[in-house]
Amino acid sequence: MKFSQALAVDSPFPAREFIAKKDAVTLATDILALDQEAFSAAFRKSPMKRAKLAGLRRNAAVVLGNLDTLT
Repeated sequence: MKFSQALAVDSPFPAREFIAKKDAVTLATDILALDQEAFSAAFRKSPMKRAKLAGLRRNAAVVLGNLDTLT
């Protein structure tokens, strides 16, 4: 499942290493495996920190839970 487009090579907004080149299932699984220290390191100085780890985990669980309805 593709949910984003590739950024231009010269984009001022490159994808963070934690997110880059992952499909939705892999990213959701990786988010669920994060601890607070890894979350803070992966999203340092990022607006993603506003959602907090608990919010991202909730959203990741919804993504994985919705897989059955998408197929």
